[in-house]
Amino acid sequence: MRIILLGAPGAGKGTVAKLLEEFDGSVQISTGDILRSAVKEETTLGKKAKDYMDRGDLVPDSLIMEIMEARLKEPDCQKGFILDGFPRTIAQAEELKKLLGRLGVSLDFVANLEVPREIILERLTTRRTCCNPSCQAIYNLKNNPPRQDGTCLLCDHETIQRDDETVEAINNRLEIYNQKTAPLIGYYEKEGLLKNFLSLVADDTVSEIKKAISA
Repeated sequence: MRIILLGAPGAGKGTVAKLLEEFDGSVQISTGDILRSAVKEETTLGKKAKDYMDRGDLVPDSLIMEIMEARLKEPDCQKGFILDGFPRTIAQAEELKKLLGRLGVSLDFVANLEVPREIILERLTTRRTCCNPSCQAIYNLKNNPPRQDGTCLLCDHETIQRDDETVEAINNRLEIYNQKTAPLIGYYEKEGLLKNFLSLVADDTVSEIKKAISA
């Protein structure tokens, strides 16, 4: 499969992408992951990105697209890919369209994960993340809690609430999403690629996406 996952913060894109990887060998690709990987491996593009990140600047779209192109050319993408939260703007969507054209690759569709705002707030405010940089397991106080003392089940480190997962921070993230990323819904609808999926239970969402792929 070759799809894009759209959705607000807390819509479950990461969880759905990981479950879809198991379906047919397609690989999950997120901008953050490939940026961190490029920086860690000290590739030429990674070094350029690090310069921006060290200054606290946003990595420009042109460089992100170069890193994305390098990632999509890697052998494991031949089976397919799931773009998790990318593109984020219409400008990036236009550049991605050109890139996929150069690579001779077409998208199956764009899956827009729909979740009511109150559920997003509940999901994110109850999320906890392992503070161990080499683990960073994610928990939820309601349906996937860490130990009673708040430590990670995998590595025994403390789990924490991230600064961007307070109610105030989440509302700000949702506002930014509505301004910058939500317009992609209309963009991909005009392209004839958009499919909407209710994203309340990850397994159900994945099942519906699989049906759409197989249709």
